[in-house]
Amino acid sequence: QVVDVLMPGLAHLEYRGYDSAGIALNHGDAITVIKRAGRIADLARLVESESPQKAISGIGHTRWATHGAPNSGNAHPHLDCTRDVVVVHNGIIENWRELRHKLVESGHQFQSETDTEVVAHMIEDMADLPLIEAARQVMNQAEGALALGVLRRSEPEVIVGARRGSPLVVGRGDGENFLASDIPAFLEHTREMVIIDDDRIIELRPSSIKLIDLDGEEVEP
Repeated sequence: QVVDVLMPGLAHLEYRGYDSAGIALNHGDAITVIKRAGRIADLARLVESESPQKAISGIGHTRWATHGAPNSGNAHPHLDCTRDVVVVHNGIIENWRELRHKLVESGHQFQSETDTEVVAHMIEDMADLPLIEAARQVMNQAEGALALGVLRRSEPEVIVGARRGSPLVVGRGDGENFLASDIPAFLEHTREMVIIDDDRIIELRPSSIKLIDLDGEEVEP
């Protein structure tokens, strides 16, 4: 049960401080997002009350407000217009206003005040590309510090991450793999890990880890 991995994982990172928290679950036919301002204990009660069905993959996040007030709307994860793409992000996208302006002009509707949401809408416009390639193109357009975690409804066995300037680490499990901003998030599940270098994009599947650089060339983890 993905929730039973995500919620303790977030709790292990509480030492970093935060003002809101949320999770996204990919069921294959739909993505469920549960998030709120406040503590992880508050989120846990909300998750329990909503009793989400078993998922194939998921991502979670705790946020310190930078762009936008510390409320449930600005809490991560963030969805695109079609609810097909969901994103979490550590760091600050310095050219987010420019990117957002272009997306709004092309018809995208934003639900938050965050810089992060631009990533979900950018990937929405690349629905014909594999998720890892869409994330690579985002990394080549976005400026600033980024550690990304991305899910796409139509690729439920894939989690894509990307890193520039903010920490990202992968845990290698047995029939499952993990992505986190720090090792304690998955330490109870595996002791085998890969520290991701800057300007790398990573694709996790249940039994494989693929790493590429900004030019799309595969790199050995």
